[in-house]
Amino acid sequence: MYNGKTFLAIIPARSGSKGIKNKNIKMLNGKPLLSYTIKAALDSGIFDDIFVSTDSKEYAEIAIQYGASVPFLRPVNIAGDNSLAKDYILHAIQSYKFIGKSFDYIAVLQPTSPLRTGVDIRNAVALLSDNSCDSVVSICQTDYSPLLCNVLPEDNSLYNFIPEKNNKNRQMLSIYYRINGAIYLINSDVYLNTKNFYGKKSKAYIMEKERSIDIDDELQFKFAEFLLEEISN
Repeated sequence: MYNGKTFLAIIPARSGSKGIKNKNIKMLNGKPLLSYTIKAALDSGIFDDIFVSTDSKEYAEIAIQYGASVPFLRPVNIAGDNSLAKDYILHAIQSYKFIGKSFDYIAVLQPTSPLRTGVDIRNAVALLSDNSCDSVVSICQTDYSPLLCNVLPEDNSLYNFIPEKNNKNRQMLSIYYRINGAIYLINSDVYLNTKNFYGKKSKAYIMEKERSIDIDDELQFKFAEFLLEEISN
């Protein structure tokens, strides 16, 4: 609970993963990947419940071992490659209501962001409260400006690849940001009505790039290992 409001953390951890097999429980520096997000949620001291949304009994047992709750499993029909985030979010909200629990706010914390900290979560919640927002989503600065990117024609020609107006030194270009996937916070009623984190009363929580890695492939996994080793040294 925070400022008299109740919070539910939803950690999505389905068992199917094509990029990295069993990614969400793959051992990262000696601990399952999803355990880092459970620890951050616990360390934040914000949540009334930390729920791991999974279709796997094995994943559920691991989640419980590290301090999360799994009072019910995610149905298989919303645990596939093409399932949408709103499917498991709505399932979580509605399933908790069925067992007599409701929450003022929900937070989606993806396990693929292992360097997000409890302090990040607390700061994002404080931003939510201090600005009377409906939602807060974490972002970070992009590595490269999208103004220096383009599509290629079939012949791979670079003619006009970078329009003249964008052909400047990096320092002269505008700063761009990207969604980093670490923290999504929203008022539960607002989400039920809109299914959208990006409304008129949404604010950005800016995170440093070194805590914003979002693991999707083996290279990013190895980079996360390196960063965690650097932090622990």
